[in-house]
Parts: sequence; C-alpha cells; structure tokens
Amino acid sequence: MASLTISKKEFESHVKLNEEIESKISMLGTPVESVSEDSITIDVSPNRPDLLSSQGFMRSFLQFLGKKPGLKEYKINKSTNKIIVDKSVQGIRPYSMAAIVKGVKLDEEKIIEIMNWQEKIHSTLGRNRKKVALGYYVLDKIKFPVKYTAKKPEEIVFEPLEMPEKMNAIKILQRHPTGRDYAYHLEGLEKFPVYLDSNNEVLSMPPIINSNSLGKITPGTNNILIECSGFDLGLLKKVITIAVCDLIDLQGEAYSVEINYGKNKEAIDLKPEKIKINLDNINKLLGLNLKEQEIKKLLEKMGYSYNNKQVLIPAYRTDILHEVDIAEDIAIAYGYENFIPEIPKISTIGEESRQEIIKRKITEILTGLGLLEVSSFHLTNKHDQFLRMELKAQGITVQDSKSEYNLLRESLLHKSLKILSENVDNEYPQKIFELGRVFLQDDKEETGIKEQENLAISLTPANFTELKQALDYLMKMLNLEYKLENHSDSKFIEGRAGSIIINNNKVGILGEIHPQLLKNWHIKMPVASLEISLDEIFKKLN
Repeated sequence: MASLTISKKEFESHVKLNEEIESKISMLGTPVESVSEDSITIDVSPNRPDLLSSQGFMRSFLQFLGKKPGLKEYKINKSTNKIIVDKSVQGIRPYSMAAIVKGVKLDEEKIIEIMNWQEKIHSTLGRNRKKVALGYYVLDKIKFPVKYTAKKPEEIVFEPLEMPEKMNAIKILQRHPTGRDYAYHLEGLEKFPVYLDSNNEVLSMPPIINSNSLGKITPGTNNILIECSGFDLGLLKKVITIAVCDLIDLQGEAYSVEINYGKNKEAIDLKPEKIKINLDNINKLLGLNLKEQEIKKLLEKMGYSYNNKQVLIPAYRTDILHEVDIAEDIAIAYGYENFIPEIPKISTIGEESRQEIIKRKITEILTGLGLLEVSSFHLTNKHDQFLRMELKAQGITVQDSKSEYNLLRESLLHKSLKILSENVDNEYPQKIFELGRVFLQDDKEETGIKEQENLAISLTPANFTELKQALDYLMKMLNLEYKLENHSDSKFIEGRAGSIIINNNKVGILGEIHPQLLKNWHIKMPVASLEISLDEIFKKLN
C-alpha cells in the first residue's frame, strides 16, 4: 500500500476533523495511519491511484460524506497540438500519451504535492518508472509539434532537472543522482528515447529526467503539458486522465494533445464510461434487499451517476472493470458495519481436497530445497506467451478484455521467464516455482477448454543437471518413479532437454532455455526450467 499525507489545514477547509470523521475515512477503505498537528496520513490501496493526491482523496471523501454526491464530470477541449511518435522508439519505449492544462493555480505546497503524487505513480503503477514515466512541463516554453524519437546517447545533450549544466545522456546517467538511480532502464540500448520540440529543445529523456529549462514547474507556472511514456498504452491513458482531473480541480482547463503514430491517432477522453448493472445480482452478491432508489443514493456517495440500471463511471476511476466492482463500492457506501452476520442455512463439513493436499506437499518439498513460490495471473498476452517464446499460435482469447492481457495462459513457463526478466538486477541465484492452472483448447470438453494444474520450476544460473537433481528429490519424496527421454523442443537448447515420463505417459519437459529466448526476455544468466502437468501425479497418488 502507498500512503498519502494531507495538510490538516487543507483537510479542515472542507470538513472538521474529529473521531467520527476519522472513522469515516477508514470506512472509505483508506485507513488512517497517523494524525499530527499539521497533517493526516492515510493508507491507499493499489487499486485506487486516484486517491493518491489530496485533490483526488478530498473529491471522493466529500462524495462519500454526502456533501458533494454524484458524478463529477470533467471536460477536455480539443487542440491542434501534436506529439509525433517516431518508429525508432518501437522496441525501446513505444508509447506516449499527453494532455495540456491551462490556468492552474499553483503554490510551493501544491507543486510538492504534485511531485509526490508523480513519484507514487512511478513506484506503484509505474513499477519504478519501467511501465510508466510521467513528466510535467512549462507549456509556454514549448513549440509544437513535439517529436518522441530515439537518438544515440551522445546526440542527446541538455541541462537535466536541478543540474543546470549541459551534458550528454551518458554523463547524465553517470553523474546525475536520478540518472544513476534509473540508468538500468536504458542499459544495453544503442539509442535512448527523447522528447524534442520544434525548436529541437529537449523536453526530457524518459524514463530518467526532464530538462531544467522546459521541465521545471514553479509557482509562476500556470500552463502545463503533462506527458507519460511506457509499454502499455491503456495504462498511460489512465495515468494521464487522473493527472488531468487533479489539475482541473486546481482551477485548470484541460486540452487534448493528439498522439500521432502515423496511421493511428490517440488522445485521452474524459467522458464517463457506462456499465449496466443487474439489481438482483447486486443484492444477491451483498446479501441485501436494496431498492433501486437506495442503490442510486449509495452509488452517488461513491461518485457515480445512476439512471435506469445504467451506471456512469467517472473518468478518473480506472479500477472499475466489472459489475462486481460496482457492487463492492455499494457495500462500502452502505457501510460494512451495517451488515448483519448470518449463519449459512446449509450445514456442511469442510474437508481439504486430495489434490490440494498433494499440492501443499509439493510446495513444502520445493521450499525445503530453497525455492521461492511465485503466483502469476491466469491472463497473459500474445507478446509474452508466443512471440517472446518464438511460438506461432493464436491462443484462447478473452472477450472484451479491458487491458492488453487478453489471453488465457496455456503454460506456466513463460510466466516464470517473465518473473525472472523483471528481477535481472536482483541477487542471484534465483530459484522459483509455481503451481497453477493452465487452459488448453480441447473440443472434447463442454466449453471447448480443458483446465489442468501444472507445476513450473525455473533456476538461474543453472543447468540441466541441477534442475534434474531438484526433480529427482521431488519425485523421491512423493514416492513416484519417472524417467527422462530425449526430446527436441525450440524453447530449449538442442541435446539439453528431455521429456518427463510417468506411467508411460509424457507429463512434461525439462531443459536449458534456448539463448534466443533469454535474449527475448533480456535475461542475462543461463536458465534451466521444467513444466509438468500434475494430472498423472494426482492419479498415481490418489
């Protein structure tokens, strides 16, 4: 969880702080961490980045108290300003998103709040600037169109923020404190991403640092360009939307910026999203019997608008994906303290399933070998599951996915490699395993999809022999016999892979990951991995 510190003076300009109000803050799902003479610190869950600023929190809290209920709509005006995304950034840092806000009222305190929010977004949604890097710029000093391109490090020369001395990109990474902290994001790249305006002035070198001349916001700055870059266009839109709504709350007026990808054009839209809800489903989920008018009032306490079973979701609420999310907010508005505990009418005796007992035993054995258990999402995408694995397939697509993760995973192996790739700068050796469900196309199944439990193990740095030793120990402790047969697979080094056979049935594969895959995942150490289906193990042990 991230924390938000709000000036007590600012908070009390809206509502007087007392024990009852402190309790209300916690009931919103943002527990109070501490209260001092000057400030209030609250905890904010990762799914509500809109609450990480004082503007966002007070907006939602005043709605929750019923002081300003209902949907707060935000307007964005069209402009002719453009950011042109050059093809050279593909494979480096491919996406950009931006907007303009004019007439913002800023003082030193508000600037510090904005910068704090920016860093919280970097460390949470942005994964330390890897997925999202956000920048604020002095609009009046920028000449459009702006170009987002990639250049050789020695060609990128500017004054970095808080260090008014011209230097090239390499020196910035070596000498600037922020450059040293985030240099690993650009490690191994021949070209670095950079924003340039029409005067060829550098705005920033993402995800590292803004320029001191165009990217330093001061109390005299009223017109601001907000930009972010990264690898997930949908996520960039969410971040910019929240940033723009916060600045509008500081008396700003928002304008769009067209992001030009050649044939494709992108820009943020602050219009509310619509979602239909079923009142019977809501009541069934919550165990309540709320009437439509009651649900309407509860939704307005959470900042929504409701009419005829249709909910309007404010643009800054980036966490609402499904009717269940709406039901959760209705429960918060209703008050968890108002729910009456009930004993289930069906009498049952719970018992742990045999499969779960076996899985727990496997977990105990592998953790005893010093392996760390990981858990990944069932959803993946084509780039991770197939392209990086050098495979050609379509996969099982999830209809109407709200993010880039629109496929059901067919294996755990690519998930293991993804986790290793995200930890290349952490201490070695790294030994991980995952027990989880995978989804395979099977016409014999009623749904056309077969679900099965798999086990994946990945060790780095490691070789075939080290991984086989771990498998030998696991099978010995489970009192199972298995054998290996030669196997050829494009994911593994030729001659360093084998099929795992139990009861004359092939249940999986073990081997050393092919160097091309390691390159695709930017993994610097040799990796040995296995993945096996647990179905045969369940049958044998049952």
